Amino acid sequence: QVQLVESGGGLVQAGGSLRLSCAPSKRTISSYTMAWFRQAPGKEREFVAASSRSDGRTSYTDSVKGRFTISRDNAKNTVYLQMNSLKPEDTAVYYCAASLYSSGTSRFQYGDWGQGTQVTVSS
Repeated sequence: QVQLVESGGGLVQAGGSLRLSCAPSKRTISSYTMAWFRQAPGKEREFVAASSRSDGRTSYTDSVKGRFTISRDNAKNTVYLQMNSLKPEDTAVYYCAASLYSSGTSRFQYGDWGQGTQVTVSS
């Protein structure tokens, strides 16, 4: 099992930026497809972005395309989610997840999760 530790959440005004970080323990990120999901109050957990373990290809949900960027730093064994032009509807708990699938946007493809970090965007 992979333990994932997220950081970087917080409160920001609309239009601002945040960068989330995720560092797994006892594993190297190069072995996993890494993804970010989010869950707003009263809503299901939804896919945000992923970086494939096989070729590093990235994928995004439509609502964040052009604003969010997922990236890996293998030297630091850390995955990032750079979030720009934040909107109030981006407010949610953001979760880092790891999968042995080569890609995936379904939460059921991810077996390891972090504890989540709160992102709040004020209008």
